[in-house]
Amino acid sequence: MEAIILAGGFGTRLQSVVPDLPKPMAAIQGRPFLAILLDALITAGFTSAILAVGYRYEAIRDYFGENYKSLSLAYSIETEPLGTGGAIALALKQVAGPQCFVVNGDTYMELDYKAMLARHLEEKSVLTLAVLEVPDASRYGALDIEENRILGFFEKGRSGPGIINGGTYLLSPDLFSHYNLPAAFSFETDLLMVHVHELRPLAFPTAGLLIDIGVPEDYHRAQNLFTSPEST
Repeated sequence: MEAIILAGGFGTRLQSVVPDLPKPMAAIQGRPFLAILLDALITAGFTSAILAVGYRYEAIRDYFGENYKSLSLAYSIETEPLGTGGAIALALKQVAGPQCFVVNGDTYMELDYKAMLARHLEEKSVLTLAVLEVPDASRYGALDIEENRILGFFEKGRSGPGIINGGTYLLSPDLFSHYNLPAAFSFETDLLMVHVHELRPLAFPTAGLLIDIGVPEDYHRAQNLFTSPEST
């Protein structure tokens, strides 16, 4: 399996605790959060990953190099901010296989990647999203799902339980070729929300841990969740 890791964020909300570093390099018990994420991918069976980087990317490349344990690493470097969609489109040029996972470099999600891939192939899906139910979806914005297909998106701020986008995707490298998109665009806002009715993304449910260290309270929570390499 192959993954694109979005690791180009500025970490604006973490400046008080992680100054002048890309978000995925935020230290969790003395090691970069990105190392925890890569360990999880290795455990899940991934053999290669493309790091979509931008801001202070040298800090990531100098630390991890071209290999991390059994994982082969490549780098897709933004010379200017491209948004999530533009970053994915640029990184897809280096994808070797017929499909690729996309994960956020500042988010840890417990997920059965192999089962998600099997379901994606079984349903002949062009795009599959990992989704999970939360007690309060107001921070995220809930999904409108029917028969495991995503039909639309509810706005953020709507309180109460709901099923949310976990931020992990499985897609074909030629997905963007069907749309007239600019070089810089948001994957969520400019592609998913605009074209959801024709894409009809497959929803793959998971019930595991979701933690986004881009939010300071989750960053501090991660310090207690990931106490050693063995904890991942």
